[in-house]
Amino acid sequence: METVVLQINNKKAYKLLEHLEDLQLIKVLKKSIQPHQRLSEKYAGKLPADVADELQNYVNESRNEWKKRGT
Repeated sequence: METVVLQINNKKAYKLLEHLEDLQLIKVLKKSIQPHQRLSEKYAGKLPADVADELQNYVNESRNEWKKRGT
């Protein structure tokens, strides 16, 4: 047996694959493959720039406090 990856460009083609699977000629292993999306791309633009800057400053200040306490 051999495994191949297909790109379905038409709903009719997907129906054909389902029929072939019903006839036990093929087995669909995964219905869809989501392209890997980096978190930075996924959440880009979700926070206004000023809020993001405030949050980044808060994180940096918190880290600096932890470093001071650790010494």
